[in-house]
Amino acid sequence: MRLCDVEVELLTHGEPLTRQHVDVAAIFAEHQLGLVRLALLMLGDRASAEDVVQEAFTRTHASRDRLRDPDKALAYVRSAVLNGCRSVLRRRATVFRRALPYDPPVWSAESAALVGEERREVLLALQRLPRRQREALTLRYYLDLSDPEIAETMGISGGTARSTIARGLAALAKQLGERS
Repeated sequence: MRLCDVEVELLTHGEPLTRQHVDVAAIFAEHQLGLVRLALLMLGDRASAEDVVQEAFTRTHASRDRLRDPDKALAYVRSAVLNGCRSVLRRRATVFRRALPYDPPVWSAESAALVGEERREVLLALQRLPRRQREALTLRYYLDLSDPEIAETMGISGGTARSTIARGLAALAKQLGERS
């Protein structure tokens, strides 16, 4: 048995791979880094971000046979990541009761040099936005998702996604002292 056959057998629990199965491993290989970045922006700490993404993929793998539309598996994983971030933030709020403002993590001297004052201000202003606006803007400008993809990920209509982004941008501009 070749290695790829073993991988398929492990992924499908010995069942033949059919159209109904979602290739979670392929989605993981292609989108894991972007989803960790999304979670990192939402949570502010790399370890928690990686945990949330790993949990989202684990749950997707466990429920891959129940997904009605395998083509929407990526949107399902994105939603799971957002929901995981919300859960982590709720737990943090309960434990810390609104701790210190967000300060981007620094992993090296080079990273510290790259984190400019403008970026820090934008990230702090983004953290002060309401949850829905923060999520919509993060999905738009950090994951480069379209309005329909944002709506599907957040479980809202396309019009609501567009208006949430517009309100978020206006609030962000106001916080940063820019003209709309």
